[in-house]
This record gives sequence, structure tokens and C-alpha cells, in this order.
Amino acid sequence: MDEQSRVILDGDQMRRALARMAHEIVERHGGARDLLLVGIRTRGLPLAERLAARLAAIEPPAVPVLALDAGPYRDDRSRTTLPPVPAFTHAIDGREIVLVDDVLYTGRTARAAIDALMRAGRPARIRLAVLVDRGHRELPIRADYVGKNLPTAHDERIAVRLTEIDGWDEVVLERGG
Repeated sequence: MDEQSRVILDGDQMRRALARMAHEIVERHGGARDLLLVGIRTRGLPLAERLAARLAAIEPPAVPVLALDAGPYRDDRSRTTLPPVPAFTHAIDGREIVLVDDVLYTGRTARAAIDALMRAGRPARIRLAVLVDRGHRELPIRADYVGKNLPTAHDERIAVRLTEIDGWDEVVLERGG
């Protein structure tokens, strides 16, 4: 790690943050029944799976996890046709959904994911869980569950590394560039 990078969360701190978020979800929802976790690809999906495991340990039964690619729904990418309706393995109509992502920055990915969910059905409620909220919102979007609030400068970057993808767990603040 060079002087331009700093570890914000190591693996143990990340596990504790996810455990705290799982307890907050159970408390706010009055249990885990009727919940669906939707992980935004790429790193939101393994985080959603980890949260589901924590939730099942606190309040069985297991909470289903769905994967969502929000990319086609982003408003900052050009498109000539409407993106397809997401195909989910569970119906989302009337369900309580917790949308899970690694970093909340401008809010555009979360907004795109909400658009995708609304194309697929009509959930009763959508809440947002993020591992890191770094600020700099461009849209009026706020996370309901946050592992770590980390105000950043525009020239800084948050790198989330997960065992499932990268081989180890950590959150790194990278400066400059």
C-alpha cells in the first residue's frame, strides 16, 4: 500500500459493519420475514449474500437474495431503447426490498436500480443498504443502512475488495487521480 492509499476497513471491521447492518435491518423491519435482498452487481451481490447469512443467523428463515445489473438503467449512459425488464427468481410485488451496494456516491446507480425494480414489479418498500457512503450526491438519495460514513474529496476513490471477487476483504481510500 502506497502513501496515496489508506485502509479504511479491514476484513474484521467489514464483518462487524455488516453484522451491525443486519441487526438494524431486523430491528427496523420487525424481523426478516417478507424481506428480499437485491444485490447490485458486481460487489453489492456478495455483500447482499453476506447480509442474508447474518440475517438468517439472527432471525431464521433465510432471506432470498436476488442479483441486479443496474447498468442498463443508468441515466448517464446513452441508449436508444428501453432496457429489458429484469428477470428475478422471486416475485417482488408487495415485498419489502433491501437494495444492497458497496459504495454510495452520486446516487445514480441506486436510482438506476430502483428504476429496474419498478420495471419488474411494485414492491411494498425499497430501502438502501451500502457498505460505504462517501457523499457527493447528485440525486436526492440516502441510504437507510450504512456500514461506514466516509466523507471524501472528489479526487479520492473508494476501492472495496471482497474475498468472493478479489481474494481478500478491505475498503481502501485512494487519493489523487
